[in-house]
Amino acid sequence: MVEQAGLTMKLLQMVLQRRGLCTKREWRVKQVTKSNLSQTLESLKPQISQSDFVAVSLQRTGSVSAPWHRVFPFDTPQTAYSKARFAADKFQVFQFAVCPFSVRPSKVVAYPYNFHLFPRDELNIGMPSYSFSCQTSYLTSMAREGISYLSRVQESAANAAIGNPIPSNNAKTSSSTPSVADTVFMGRIKSRVKHWKNACGDSSTRTEDVLSKFMRKLILGSEQYGSRPSINLDASSEHQVQLVLEVLAEFDDLVALLIPSKGGGTQAVRVILTSSEEDNDLLKRELQDLEEEQRKKVCGFREVIDLISASQKPVVSHNSLNDFAFIHSKFLAPLPPNIDEFTCSLRMVFPYVLDVNHLMKDIGPLKKVTNLSAAASRIKRQFFVPIDMEIPHEALNEDKIHGQNALRISHLLANLCSILKITPEMIKSDGGHLASALEGYANIFHPHEDQTDGDLRVWTDDTRKASSEDLVFIWGLGGKMSAGSLKWLLQGSHSVFAGEFDVRMVDRSCAIVVFWQPGLSQAFLESISSNGVSGRLRKMVSEGLRAAGYETYEKACKLGFREADLADSMDKALEEPDHCSEEDESETKPSSGPSQIYWSRDSIINLDEL
Repeated sequence: MVEQAGLTMKLLQMVLQRRGLCTKREWRVKQVTKSNLSQTLESLKPQISQSDFVAVSLQRTGSVSAPWHRVFPFDTPQTAYSKARFAADKFQVFQFAVCPFSVRPSKVVAYPYNFHLFPRDELNIGMPSYSFSCQTSYLTSMAREGISYLSRVQESAANAAIGNPIPSNNAKTSSSTPSVADTVFMGRIKSRVKHWKNACGDSSTRTEDVLSKFMRKLILGSEQYGSRPSINLDASSEHQVQLVLEVLAEFDDLVALLIPSKGGGTQAVRVILTSSEEDNDLLKRELQDLEEEQRKKVCGFREVIDLISASQKPVVSHNSLNDFAFIHSKFLAPLPPNIDEFTCSLRMVFPYVLDVNHLMKDIGPLKKVTNLSAAASRIKRQFFVPIDMEIPHEALNEDKIHGQNALRISHLLANLCSILKITPEMIKSDGGHLASALEGYANIFHPHEDQTDGDLRVWTDDTRKASSEDLVFIWGLGGKMSAGSLKWLLQGSHSVFAGEFDVRMVDRSCAIVVFWQPGLSQAFLESISSNGVSGRLRKMVSEGLRAAGYETYEKACKLGFREADLADSMDKALEEPDHCSEEDESETKPSSGPSQIYWSRDSIINLDEL
């Protein structure tokens, strides 16, 4: 009986472990470096295409340099974005986990990969040229194994700098009547092309001596493209380029290449003469292969980003604002100054972004959980969600377990959907459109999804809201001081503190005060500036205590004042003149309506311990 009971317990433990409800399992993830990138891309493309979602998770060389640099619940969407933008500019991505996955009844089918990156200047053209904070241990691994990349904007600049000819698309025939100048130009181009073709086909030229051939090529401007004759036709504008292409469209045996100029645009059209229809098709295939090879060399890891974008599949992440600020900055284009511009730009590439944090907020026991491991642990304790993890290509021989977070995100999304009674059939996307059951969770780039512009819910445990105008920052506290001590000092210093108010420390140097009665904050700020306070606070004001409204904090974040102490950044913001341009003002102004703010002491991992 004892042996039978022991066997039963072992079987139960195996089942629970398989269900992900018992002993923690370290799934093996395919590690991808520059040596196996090409092979991996061949497998990844169909896996993304056939999956329902793509989970992503980034490992960065750092996240924040000081406690107040992290996103707080009382940050407006624009302020939170300013912080994420600063981090994306300062730090670098050194690992990027990608996991295409599908949710099936009682299981998740996942294909996890972890890409090792490094912004190496493969083309020797000065791009990418990053200066970023990094621990030495990360840098060594990145430089040795990392896959290089360029953003889309950098790729365009690189193509212009390299000057590689680009196969032209079909010419756009103008519907308007050409001007006299255009007619003369096109006639001259046609005459030159015909004369050049006739010379190339003239059999008498084959018996000429070397000097005669050289002089003929010099006069005609003829060159060789491999074994085929070619000629360059100069164009002074993009309009003239189109006119040249219109002329060349009349010749079936010519293939046109656009020669980019270093300043952008096209400086000439290279025309290649083919010997037959088969030779014409062969040349076009060769040019396509060459263009694809060059594109892969320039893109590097960004080809993975392009695959995800082309699939239009929903992308699932954890802390989406930080992750996608990095993705936009490193792989798409420089980050715009405004969060509205950021979201619009991002949706053109990734139409649907889901953050598992927002699904958790609809589940009572998970409402305040922000950590993936904590979420998995809480689900094990309080819910029975029998969902397997199936990894068809699991890398059993890998000795590294990096990149597990993308798998955890995949598994967590399936668990959350099961708890929320969202079945696998309900979350299948249809024709590039996100399933209606998940629409309410998509494209929310703030830790608190009901954050709007106007009233702020300042503390997590308090459902009351306050306007940002009722928040005051106080610094210059003269040494170590707790929130309780500061509140006690404030209570007897001015009549505005006779009502209800709260105090929290933002960091060691600065506190935030919320007045629950509207209008009192301005009276307090005026009393500070006129020294109209009493008690010990009056002495502290004379010794350097300062106070400012929420707009000063927003200004410090917008202008990038990232001192170690918030107090120093607030001082800089106060010293900065207020004559902002309209463009600067548009960044700090809320897009519309009120800003809801939450308070939380959730920690963010700081990798910047240099």
